[in-house]
Amino acid sequence: MSITGNLFDEPIVENVPDANAPLAERMRPRELKEFVGQQHLVGEGKILRRLIEGKAALPSLIFWGAPGTGKTTLARLLSKHSNSHFTALSAVFSGVKELRVAISEAKERKHHGRRAILFIDEIHRFNKAQQDALLPAVEDGTVTLIGATTENPSFEVNAAVLSRCRVLVLNPLEAEDIFTLLKRAVNDNERGLAELKPDVSNRLLMKLATSSGGDARVALTALESAVLSIEPNESGEREITEEIIIESLGRARFAYDKGGEEHYNLASALIKSVRNSDVNAALYWLARLIEGGADPMFIARRLCILASEDIGLADPNAIVQAASAAQITHLIGFPEALFPLSQAVIYLARAPKSNAVKRAYSAAHQDAILTSNEPVPLHLRNAPTGLMKRLGYGKEYRYVHDDKTAKDEMECLPESLQEAVYFEEETEDTNLT
Repeated sequence: MSITGNLFDEPIVENVPDANAPLAERMRPRELKEFVGQQHLVGEGKILRRLIEGKAALPSLIFWGAPGTGKTTLARLLSKHSNSHFTALSAVFSGVKELRVAISEAKERKHHGRRAILFIDEIHRFNKAQQDALLPAVEDGTVTLIGATTENPSFEVNAAVLSRCRVLVLNPLEAEDIFTLLKRAVNDNERGLAELKPDVSNRLLMKLATSSGGDARVALTALESAVLSIEPNESGEREITEEIIIESLGRARFAYDKGGEEHYNLASALIKSVRNSDVNAALYWLARLIEGGADPMFIARRLCILASEDIGLADPNAIVQAASAAQITHLIGFPEALFPLSQAVIYLARAPKSNAVKRAYSAAHQDAILTSNEPVPLHLRNAPTGLMKRLGYGKEYRYVHDDKTAKDEMECLPESLQEAVYFEEETEDTNLT
């Protein structure tokens, strides 16, 4: 579905997708009542519902969310219900030239009292110059910008553009929401698959919904592929089995439940294999997570935690490796991120192991809870005012750079804990390798 028009007072025309268009495009919601998910944005009284229903002025927006969560659909609904001309550009294929053409046409419409929405998909792929080219038109109201991005706009969208937009976060769809869309596609004669007479159980539809990683497009594409791959039987029905769904979606993804127990089982297996210095097992479980559709940043975060919790000062470079892998993963995403993640896993698995940092904090934590009312010693307190100085704040504090003996002679723990030892130095002999 797209919303198009001429330069001036044309009515909005809703183009029904071609019959050969992908199922996900044909089933794109045309009205708010067809939209599922994102209730924190489209629920009764929420921001997007108010905007779509014309109960609030339409600002420029940035939709931040994973693929298949409804960013483009919501932009089109906003355009339709605000009687705005809708121009869509993809930052992958468009540049400054296309932006200038779209803005020039929007200026003509503005002169004739027509609002223009400029929708830019994957806006984070525009470079600084391309994003800067948007500023004057957004600033003077020539266009209402709606950008869609799968990346954190705080890092990927210019601050100048970001300051002129409201950022709305779209969550991965719940399995129940995707099930609703799949069921609708199976039963829809006009845009869906009903004419092909698919025979598919609710159990399989729910499993497909659960395995799609919150991405409605993935689920609808897999369903369409499954139905089209089967010849009808004598009664004209197409019987969809679990094996057909698995082939259409991908075996690893189908077996993997991103939000369920298996997700955490695989993550646990990865971490425990790295902790046990088993490089091969760690790589295997990493591959299971990646091929199953796990969020790469989830994996990166787990490796950062392990680098400190299970290696720590036994190899201080381990946390550098993990943090670097996490940063690169954030910058490039999958599939390329599998390489820095694999490098980090191999490094961490081979590194000497120590949980001294974890044990040290646990011990300090216990004392902190038990002595939470213990005052900070006077000599360690800050003294920004004369009154505080007269009360003894900071008195007898010894600056170690000038007084080398302070390191051994000045106590920094409360009086009741002056014999406490939390961190115990380890030698190579006590580290696990």
